[in-house]
Amino acid sequence: MTTLTREVAHEWIVRWDRQQEGYLPDREDRFTTLIDAVEAGAGRPDPLVLDLGCGPGSLAARLLDRLPDAQVIAVDTDPLLLALGKAEYGDRPGLRFTDQDLRASGWTAGLGVDRPVDAVVSTTALHWIAAPDLEILYAELAAVLRSGGLYLNGDHLTSQDTTPRLGELEQAIAERATARRYATARPEDWRQWWDAVAADPALTELHADRERLNASRGHHGSESAQLSIHVAALAKAEFGEIGTLWQHGNDRLLCAVR
Repeated sequence: MTTLTREVAHEWIVRWDRQQEGYLPDREDRFTTLIDAVEAGAGRPDPLVLDLGCGPGSLAARLLDRLPDAQVIAVDTDPLLLALGKAEYGDRPGLRFTDQDLRASGWTAGLGVDRPVDAVVSTTALHWIAAPDLEILYAELAAVLRSGGLYLNGDHLTSQDTTPRLGELEQAIAERATARRYATARPEDWRQWWDAVAADPALTELHADRERLNASRGHHGSESAQLSIHVAALAKAEFGEIGTLWQHGNDRLLCAVR
């Protein structure tokens, strides 16, 4: 296995953040608001936080910048993104990466936590989980979150199935914001980023591992991009208050209280 250096990982994470911003002109604002909510709602300066679908650790790193005493468990199954995160942030106090399939019943048992979780966070990740598996995920979270603990999910979640006209307007607002931000030149997009990764000899083996894993798991993209699917699954898992804390178009920060 090729050794992944911190310098290589840093370069690719910078490129990752830029291509993500191409779809999310308010990405940093969303990050800031989510971390505000953790800081205000966790109830302690050293919260235990799960970061689901963490990718290379962009949110986890920002959270620890603000809350250096926090303990963050960053969860993903993508071998390449996890390797980037470990190479860049692996020695950071308070941060631990772990490979767990969020669709599997009992996955939280592999986290090794010794106290209830104070907050669960995620950004632009959980829309790929199908509705039945989302119910499994939220039931798992309900079992490990403390009473009053927070679930915070930043993602493009449409309301078009329940409020068609409002949903159309939300999407139009998001598209116009993106067009204004990148009127002259757009960043590298998701597909271009992955194509470039595949062409980098330092990442060849990790990319091949990722491709094999995706082929075996049948990942089909946005499986639960509807807001109503998440709200229903959270209610079924007996979360209490459920609502949107922040929103720009169809980009929103969904919050639920355990």
